[in-house]
Amino acid sequence: MEAEIITAIIIIVFLIIFSGFFSGSETSLTATSASNMHKLSKEGNGRAGLVEKLMEDPESLIGAILLGNNLVNILASALATYSFIELFGEIGVVYATFVMTLIVLIFAEVMPKTYAISNPERVALKVAPIINVLVMILSPIVRLIQAVARQSLRLIGVNAAENQRVLSPQDEIRGAIDLQAHEGGIVKEHKDMLAGILDLDEISLEDVMVHRKNVETINVADDIEDIFQQIVTSSYTRLPMWEESQDNIIGVVHAKDILRITRKSNGKLNHRNLREVAISPWFVPETTSLREQLKMFLARKAHFALVVDEYGALMGVITLEDILEEIVGEITDEHDTLNSDINVLKSGIVIAEGTTPIRDLNRQFNWRLSDDEAITIAGYIIDQAEIIPLPGQTFDINGFKLEILTRTRNQITKVKIYPPGDE
Repeated sequence: MEAEIITAIIIIVFLIIFSGFFSGSETSLTATSASNMHKLSKEGNGRAGLVEKLMEDPESLIGAILLGNNLVNILASALATYSFIELFGEIGVVYATFVMTLIVLIFAEVMPKTYAISNPERVALKVAPIINVLVMILSPIVRLIQAVARQSLRLIGVNAAENQRVLSPQDEIRGAIDLQAHEGGIVKEHKDMLAGILDLDEISLEDVMVHRKNVETINVADDIEDIFQQIVTSSYTRLPMWEESQDNIIGVVHAKDILRITRKSNGKLNHRNLREVAISPWFVPETTSLREQLKMFLARKAHFALVVDEYGALMGVITLEDILEEIVGEITDEHDTLNSDINVLKSGIVIAEGTTPIRDLNRQFNWRLSDDEAITIAGYIIDQAEIIPLPGQTFDINGFKLEILTRTRNQITKVKIYPPGDE
């Protein structure tokens, strides 16, 4: 009898070790970085390739591990119950339950999972060959269990096949970036740049273009001396040129071309030369995404395009710099004027021009103002208030207090923003 109990105890010890192996393997293989495993696999690490293979079918992986873990745990508990009954009689069931719960919890769950979560990649690489064999051996049983589980879920109206992937790859990357930024692994500037790249598909030209009211243009009917003076004093190198109507853009004039033709003509410029050097205008629809426009800029080796609406009316202009600024932030040079659209007071209150894009405010201050219905802060207030407010009016919107400072005709020109918590 004593020999049987000793044998049972030895078997239980080995079963607990196996249980800990399964628990640690499950934790390491689910917590390890898929990108790191892919990198190691590309570098020729065979075990990393095995980990990648196992992670491609998580349902079979988890099913095999859980099946093996439950088998050894149940067998260990059964042997422990038998041994305690032999030693203490019927009360041994209670003793076995208490002792096995502690042993399994500490040595088969907490300890191996704690170690695995601390070293997920190292553990995953070590256990991958064994787990791979286990998955192949138990795959028929696992598939049967999966089929039964899916049919049972269908009985309560859940189709597991339709819920294979909850997040898109972009959402997963965005979540990882947010997590690393929250934990201090990525500085804000780098987070904004990475988020800007991911947002290129979701932002259209109308969100970032220079609106037509702010576009500097040339009237071809003006005096040639006035046009020349406008070109050389402008802070822009490319100026759209129109005739009869500002919607009738007949070309884009580049300052360098004007200087070349003027020098070639012995310092003289006339309307004929002006038309000759003007580049044919390139019109793009306002609904084009930034990623599509960036590809077109690169393909055409162009930096400048005119944005039109569905009726062909001029809405604004878009440049390569405007798109790059969505990724790297504001780009300024010696010819740019200082951007005073946003001023922050010592109290934390923000004074912003009505034309300030909501995206710029969110990016600078980590706010979460919605830009689904409006592009600018003025448009946001009008959309939320459903009126065109007067100077002095205030609105409490999503925790923000927004005060209208100035208004020109129907346009809100300056706004005071009290962030949540500020008075």
